[in-house]
Amino acid sequence: MRIGIFTDTYPPFINGVSTSIAMLEKALIEEGHEVFIVTVNPENMAYRYEDEERIIRIPGIPTGIYDYRLAGIYPIRAVNKIKKWNLDIIHSHTEFGVGTFARIIAKQFDIPLVHTYHTMYEDYVYYITKGYFDKSSKKILEYLTKFYCDKTAKELIVPSKKTYDLFKKKYKFDKEIHIVPTGIDTKRFSKENYKEEEIMELKKELGIKKDDFVILYVGRLAQEKNIELLLRGFKNISKNHKNTKFVIVGSGPDYEHYINLSNEYKISNNVIFTNAIPWEEIPIYYQLASVFVTASNTETQGLTLIEAMSGSIPVVCLEDESFKDILIDNINGKYFKNEDEYVEVIEYLIQNPDIRKKMCDQAEITSEMHSLKFFAKRVLDVYKEALGMNKKGFFGRLKDALKGNKDE
Repeated sequence: MRIGIFTDTYPPFINGVSTSIAMLEKALIEEGHEVFIVTVNPENMAYRYEDEERIIRIPGIPTGIYDYRLAGIYPIRAVNKIKKWNLDIIHSHTEFGVGTFARIIAKQFDIPLVHTYHTMYEDYVYYITKGYFDKSSKKILEYLTKFYCDKTAKELIVPSKKTYDLFKKKYKFDKEIHIVPTGIDTKRFSKENYKEEEIMELKKELGIKKDDFVILYVGRLAQEKNIELLLRGFKNISKNHKNTKFVIVGSGPDYEHYINLSNEYKISNNVIFTNAIPWEEIPIYYQLASVFVTASNTETQGLTLIEAMSGSIPVVCLEDESFKDILIDNINGKYFKNEDEYVEVIEYLIQNPDIRKKMCDQAEITSEMHSLKFFAKRVLDVYKEALGMNKKGFFGRLKDALKGNKDE
């Protein structure tokens, strides 16, 4: 199958959507399919063609939201190249910019369009409105999202039940929706990849002692990630447990704010900010952890949770629908509902190493359900639906055959 992936974000960008697309591309190629990428040039206002022209990077203007750039809706220079690709399916991963271009190309060349909805836009409105016109802005986003997903996409994919419920309950979406959690290269994060000496060397470099209990966060440092709760909670945890460290891997618009906050809370000696880490180096940082944590309630799924579990690290996270397909309470991690519960859960795991060890083993088992092979199979099933290849199974075809014989 010749598959065109259209996206506003793609490596070298590092974010959840970009990671999801990179994993999908790898999974599809490993299954023997050809993948072509249409995305935005992250560096300047120029066209760029890469990897024997299987990647088209088109000009885009900065949006003011992190590193995102918005491309024009019909970049003519890209059209002829896409036409030569002779695509069987188009899979868009954004509602705007390149996503609109995908919709136009799909209609122009009569190619079935599959769309994955990644981002709960309503949680990010404040970056644009700064608190003004939030309600009206959210209604506009709802209308645009429903229009794109309902009127243009033949099949719709969402990564979690939380997103599914948004469309079915709030947006009253009446078409079929496929829940397909993103897979990851689980082998990449396996603890088997690292020698004990490598991990100890990194710990030494960061000022972590061998017997320290390490709490790890990996992700963007921004308001919607609710990192303040984790820092406030750690303030209380570190009072009773002096050999705890909180390692925060990542960068973002609130990076300096959180450093200042850790100073204000007088926990800076035990909080380690690594800043942004190259994508290829991220896996070993999970091996520092005794437990992985997140307090975000704006995710559509939890890729970092799967990464942590692939490294045999149990997860402690805010109870949220987007994590229900990954974390089983008291099996591969624990949920918390507020700051007090967060402190209780971490202290419980510090005081019960045997229970935490069992969670480590279960976390690794859970991660296999999110492998690339499993991910590719589920996405390919949706592609087949869009192409009309999966509309009728064996019994459906048998019924049609019997009906034909009866008519004769």
